[in-house]
Amino acid sequence: MPISADRFETIDDGNGNPKPGTNAYKLLSFLAQNADQAFTQSEIAERTSVKPGSVGPTLVRLRERGRVEHRGTYWRVSDHVLSLDAAANHAAATAASREEEPFEYDEWQEHAVDPRQQRD
Repeated sequence: MPISADRFETIDDGNGNPKPGTNAYKLLSFLAQNADQAFTQSEIAERTSVKPGSVGPTLVRLRERGRVEHRGTYWRVSDHVLSLDAAANHAAATAASREEEPFEYDEWQEHAVDPRQQRD
């Protein structure tokens, strides 16, 4: 059943993040867990539950989204994915470490500047 163009525009596809259980998720997870190595398509198929015929097209889609890199016959997770993961982990760890600390609003307020009053 067709949908309107307006409805199509509102579809949330997860911002390109592969959904758990999909071939893209399995391949990206495997490559991220082995970020210090690069693999051929057949090696990836052997080490994941993805059928050999699906590995190539899935890797191509992941490369188009900047998730994996390809050189010769080898594939690896992209540095971009690794840096995003590292940043997210750092942010989560920082937030967790400060979760129990009370927010010192009064100390901060002494130094705060109201941008509405400090316009040039």
